[in-house]
Amino acid sequence: MKLFRTAAAVGIAKKLYDESRKPANQARIKQAVQTVRDRRARKH
Repeated sequence: MKLFRTAAAVGIAKKLYDESRKPANQARIKQAVQTVRDRRARKH
């Protein structure tokens, strides 16, 4: 069973990595990270 979970996790990680390399998605990721940082800064 663990082998299947590991294989699934690797497949998902590869998909995320491939998607994150696209320029449009890089912009979205940067925006999301900045939003999270802003929210954390306001809480403290």
